Amino acid sequence: MAYKFEQLEVWQLALEYVDLIYALGERLPRAEEYNLKSQMARAATSIALNIAEGSTSQSDAEQARFLGFALRSLIETVACQHLIHRRRYLADPQLLRDAYQASERLFAKLQAFRASLVGKKDARCREEPAAYDYDHPLPF
Repeated sequence: MAYKFEQLEVWQLALEYVDLIYALGERLPRAEEYNLKSQMARAATSIALNIAEGSTSQSDAEQARFLGFALRSLIETVACQHLIHRRRYLADPQLLRDAYQASERLFAKLQAFRASLVGKKDARCREEPAAYDYDHPLPF
């Protein structure tokens, strides 16, 4: 592997998440082709692209900024999952559960990576990292 980002565990997780989101999008009704499906795919792809782009940064602060963009895109995909559930687009919600669980793992890794880069210097208001319990019931 020639590029720094290719060696990052968080980038590998992002690729797996993109695959899950694309699989989820394939199960949506045709009417959502240019709405939820497209939006979710773009946001999921943006996660991996921002991790890659940030890895070439000149400073930790700049890389952390790109990880922040990746986190925002991840949250966007989770919001789409809630809309899919709310609209009852899937007869079997297992793929939705799988994607949600993968989003939790990826979120935790992105937050930890970002925190390792910014440390205590970042005093801006932001969502605090949650303590994730993988055994808790999912919202769907």
